[in-house]
Amino acid sequence: MPQSLSNMMTPVLALVLWTLVILVWLYARRIPAMRKAGIDPAKIKGSESYASMPPINPKAVWVADNYNHLHEQPVLFYALCVYSHLVGSVDGFNVGLAWTYVGIRVVHSLIQITTNFVPLRFVIFNIGSLVLVVLAIRNVLALFGF
Repeated sequence: MPQSLSNMMTPVLALVLWTLVILVWLYARRIPAMRKAGIDPAKIKGSESYASMPPINPKAVWVADNYNHLHEQPVLFYALCVYSHLVGSVDGFNVGLAWTYVGIRVVHSLIQITTNFVPLRFVIFNIGSLVLVVLAIRNVLALFGF
C-alpha cells in the first residue's frame, strides 16, 4: 500500500474533500430550486423566515441536510484520527477503520441525496457509529498498553 494510503490522516483528507463535493452539489441543486420556487435570498432573515417561504424541491433540501450531517458525527471521526495520528496509535487496522468510515459516509450521502430512504440510511449511520466506537476503544486500549 502506498505510504499516503496507510497514513491515518489521508482518510481525514478524503472526507474533507467529499464534504466539499457535497457543498458543490448543494449549490448546484439548491440555487435552481430556490429560483424555481421564487425565493429571494435577500429576503431570508434566518431560520424564523423559513416557515413563510414557498416549498422547494425536497431533493434540494436533502443535499443541504446531508451537508449539515457531514459536520455532525464526522467531527468525532476527525478527532479520533488526529488523536490516533498524534499518539502513534496507527496500525493497519485503525487505518482500515478510518477508510471504512469514509466509505460509509459516502454511501450515506449518496442514499440521502438520491432516494433519502431513511431505514437504509439509519442502518448505514449505525454501522458508521460502530466503526467509530471500535476506533475509540482501540485508542483507549492502546493508551493503557493493550
